[in-house]
Parts: sequence; C-alpha cells; structure tokens
Amino acid sequence: MQTPILTLTLNPALDLSSEVAALIPDTKLRCTAPLLDPGGGGLNVSRAIAALGGESLALVALGGLTGDKLANLIRAEGVPFVSMAAPAESRQSLTVTETSTAKQYRFMLPGPVWSVPDQERVFALLRATAKPGAFGVISGSQPPGVPVDFPASLANAMPGLQVVLDTSGPALAQAVAHPIAGLAILRMDGDEAETLAGHPLVTRSDTADFAAGLVARGVARTVVVARGADGSVLVDKDRRIFAKAAKVKVKSTVGAGDSFVAGLVLSLAQGEPPETALAWGAAAASAAVMSDATQLCKRADVLRLLPECVITQV
Repeated sequence: MQTPILTLTLNPALDLSSEVAALIPDTKLRCTAPLLDPGGGGLNVSRAIAALGGESLALVALGGLTGDKLANLIRAEGVPFVSMAAPAESRQSLTVTETSTAKQYRFMLPGPVWSVPDQERVFALLRATAKPGAFGVISGSQPPGVPVDFPASLANAMPGLQVVLDTSGPALAQAVAHPIAGLAILRMDGDEAETLAGHPLVTRSDTADFAAGLVARGVARTVVVARGADGSVLVDKDRRIFAKAAKVKVKSTVGAGDSFVAGLVLSLAQGEPPETALAWGAAAASAAVMSDATQLCKRADVLRLLPECVITQV
C-alpha cells in the first residue's frame, strides 16, 4: 500500500537537449539531434516516482501545440496525469552541452502569464482532486503572473494534504518569512539556504542548525537542505540526520533535485521512516546526475547506489 501522491506543474516545459562541439558567437552551430522530454518540477517528480516503481497523479497545465507534444510524451512514459488548460502555449527549454569543454548551457523560456481567474481554476481543481492524507508536491518555478505567496494559496487549496514545497527565489523567501500553516516538508539547496541564513553554512552541523531554526519557527515540520555533492541534511523535531551522496561521475545535474524529492516522498508514502526516505532521496539524486541532459534517475542505479548513501547523526 502506498499513500497517494499528487504533484502540480503549472509551468511545464518541453525540454530539448542537444550537443555541439563549441559555442561560438555569430556562427551557425550544427547540433546533434535533440532529445525530447516532458519537464517541469512537479512533472519531473512524478516521472521519477514512476521510474522508481511508485504511483502518483500529476496535475499539469498544457497549452497549444507544445502542450499537445508534452501530453504525448507524458503518456509515452506511462505517468498518470490530469491536464488543465494553460492560459497560452506551453513553454520550451533548451539544454546544450559543449562537448569540447563538457560545459552545459540551459536556456529557459518564461511560459504563459496566469491571471487571477486562471489561478482560481487551479484552486478549484486542487480542491476537487486532493485526497486528505495524501502527499501534495509543489515543485518548480512559479508561472509568470502569480503573486509571491502563491505556494501558500496552493497549500490552502489542499486541506488535509501533507504538502511538500520545493521552490526557490522570492517564493522561497516568502515561505520562510511568512510560514505556510501545516507545511509538512520544505526542501532547498545549499546556496538558497546560505542566502536565507545570511552567511556560509560550511559544515553539516551549520546546515542542521539553520534547518533546526526553521523547524523551531514553524516554517515546516521537516526541513531538508541539499549540500550538493556532499549529501543532504534532514531536520525535524526528533532528529538531525545526514545522507551521504554516492560518488558518481556527473554528466548533468538537471533533474537531480526533482529525483531527490521523488525518492524521499515515495519512501515516506510507502511507510518508511525519515532515515530510509532520506537515503532514497540521496540515492535518486546521485543516480540522476549520472544520466544525460534532462534524463532522470533509473531504479536500477538507485538500488545500486543506495548502500553508499549512509545515514549519520548531525
């Protein structure tokens, strides 16, 4: 048995990834044939959950011919989803790897602007779809046009759900300054944590102290902070733990955070304790960076790397 998981993606993207020998200005660059993937924070979480053998329902806003292409790609991966009409054409993104240097360049288009009536449609759909006790994942960039406290409004439209928030920038700062009532899990990366803390978080203990302060203030019941190649820290009222990242050859960091959230939430939804869930998240993130461009984690890699993601106290 698995607790239901609901993910929300209002600003999905048709992810195109390609390679070129060198990025040279004012020159026609002959790229390799592109790989196409359906992208966007919540959608990537659902894709990774499916890859790990779990189940989720993805709510995805789709628009225009790009939206149609996204829908076909989602179906091809076997991810259950419910589509809602986006205000305009869905966006695209382009990832180009320069093979001569192995550097990766990411070009992200903004996506359609969401008006107040558009936002109200989202709230109505969430209220109709959300099941009390389920996990609700709010992940990825906020669409243009929504207010900075939009995640709080989304959470309020999912009463009774265990809400997981993985966002950045002003939306993250708002969620920390004005806590969202009942937020179950807040995840961020190390750079974001240092920006919020106002100083470097050099050691794992520094990171755990920062996260513990957020828990004490009621920002979330559980706070997770990624420390890049080092691993991730999880803090709640009962524990301060760290999961070591597996040592792998990095091909692309795209999708690592979404894969982490997928591993963590799926493990919790299957009734595992936070220690086990954190290890699964770390293994999924490590597996994701081994894959090309916008590809996510693979279950076989996660299972192989899981023993390396050792849990220790902080």
